[in-house]
Amino acid sequence: MKSTPAVLAALLALPSLAAADPLDRNPEIAAVVSEVSPARIEHTIRTLVSFGTRNSLSDTTSETRGIGAARRWIKSELERCSRESGGRLQVEFDPHHVETGSRIPHPVDIVNVVATLPGLQPESRDRIYVVSGHYDTMPSHPIDGEKDAPGANDDASGTAVSMELACVMARHRFDATLVFMTVAGEEQGLYGSTGFATAAKEKGLDIAGMLDNDIVGNTRSAEGAIDQGRVRLFAQGVPPAKEPTAEQLRMLHTGGENDFPPRELARAVARAARMYVPGLRVQLVWRRDRYLRGGDHIPFLEAGYPAVRFTEPVEDWHHQHQDVRVEDGIQYGDLPQFVDFGYVAQVARVNGAALASLALAPAVPHEVRIEALKLENDTTLRWAANREPDLAGYRIVWRDTTAPDWQHAKDVGNVTRATLPGVSKDNFVFGVQAYDRDGNVSPAAYPSPFYPPRLRAPAK
Repeated sequence: MKSTPAVLAALLALPSLAAADPLDRNPEIAAVVSEVSPARIEHTIRTLVSFGTRNSLSDTTSETRGIGAARRWIKSELERCSRESGGRLQVEFDPHHVETGSRIPHPVDIVNVVATLPGLQPESRDRIYVVSGHYDTMPSHPIDGEKDAPGANDDASGTAVSMELACVMARHRFDATLVFMTVAGEEQGLYGSTGFATAAKEKGLDIAGMLDNDIVGNTRSAEGAIDQGRVRLFAQGVPPAKEPTAEQLRMLHTGGENDFPPRELARAVARAARMYVPGLRVQLVWRRDRYLRGGDHIPFLEAGYPAVRFTEPVEDWHHQHQDVRVEDGIQYGDLPQFVDFGYVAQVARVNGAALASLALAPAVPHEVRIEALKLENDTTLRWAANREPDLAGYRIVWRDTTAPDWQHAKDVGNVTRATLPGVSKDNFVFGVQAYDRDGNVSPAAYPSPFYPPRLRAPAK
């Protein structure tokens, strides 16, 4: 059927998302991006490799070899950055004792190194964003604590991202709290991240987003193809729970399977990258992780926190989880010569842009509802008011139900209810974002349906 002129005019009149985004970049975020140093990142990776092995079961007493020396050096570097920024960065060990378990043949202390940059806005400082890389390594056998396991890419690269951002961002001011974490025990079974995420859940911490950087330093595939122009970002959709919650069921019943918080977080990260790091494309992958692999974002997901994972675009398994050796003319081992330091810096810039955007923006709107009170071609949404004193207003975003990212947006001002005339809720997926006076925009919140009283489930 041909479209009528009126229909075409209505479609052309829809406000595009690009038109609603601010044209000017936030100078604070741009400064964070510009201050990331490839030279410092290379120094961090090479220093971590110099400890020989950082296996979680390796030596903890030597000053020059093993995981103990590595974690003490990481802590000292973060403390130096804290001193240089006026002491605002709070650095500490985060130990978790494990008696035995998967790939843990004897009792061991799994020790994370955590640097916290407290938020400065009282209404936002309890909202936390985490960036992480794991500093432990493994050779071909995961419980071999003696053999060299340099771990230049897996995961000194992700550790360098977290450390570099801690040192850069400690010199800037943010509304929400940032946590820069390097974890241990990843190769043994995500022990360090599990300990942190479990404790955070027990404390009731509001972790609004977690960015995991794991294997973000290689740009040459096993077949020799080079790709320096993109980074993969893995984002889980529907949580793989046996019993979905009532809220999850409402999302599924209304077509929101692609709008769970990890995917809204991923969209926000990709948006920040487009604005501040146009040279590196964030490829959104709608999966929890790669096949046969897992990362430190998973314990956060299982604790109910939005979490995503960065990973390089192409992989060469000759340089992952391999003893250092030459075999049939092929160099095996995770060595610095196979790391693209400039690419790691680009990944760090994307992380920095995303973290700064999130920590400066208002919180995601809550209690968001889409009114389903009658049959109509308009769409009305309502939500609870945010608490931030610099809040400027809200905008409604929407897209085709088959589109991966937001296509349209309309600023509606500082209100808690708004209507889109002529935009049918039956044809699109909607979200609500909050923005402040500087133009910083939160991730979107997916609306649950608000039905007439006669259609609501009876009270029990």
